[in-house]
Amino acid sequence: MIMSDKKKNKNKKPKPSFKSPNVGNKKRVKDRWRKPRGTDNKKRVRNSQCGASPKVGYKNAESVRGMHPLGLKEILVSNVIELMDSVDQFKEGLAVRISGSVGKRKKEEIRKKCEELKIRVLN
Repeated sequence: MIMSDKKKNKNKKPKPSFKSPNVGNKKRVKDRWRKPRGTDNKKRVRNSQCGASPKVGYKNAESVRGMHPLGLKEILVSNVIELMDSVDQFKEGLAVRISGSVGKRKKEEIRKKCEELKIRVLN
């Protein structure tokens, strides 16, 4: 099993990088996952040397899913009111990502509020 190179959250389980068959042999096959569908496809038949396929067993615990690699719950915020609602909901271990459609003035307001509440801003 080949582990993926990305920086991982320490609470998440390690999982292999899922590749489509023939990814190293043929130039036209891109390095991405595609479900094998052929009748004689060795990956579909689960031949061990063809690598791992995604399945339910690789799923993480519900408490860890959707977390930022730092181990914080990540929330998308577009104004101060949304920020305050999310702070009440999650209490601690929170990381805020400000929406791209927010202007400069509102971004500054959100950043100041995050500094007061000691919340990490990701962008």
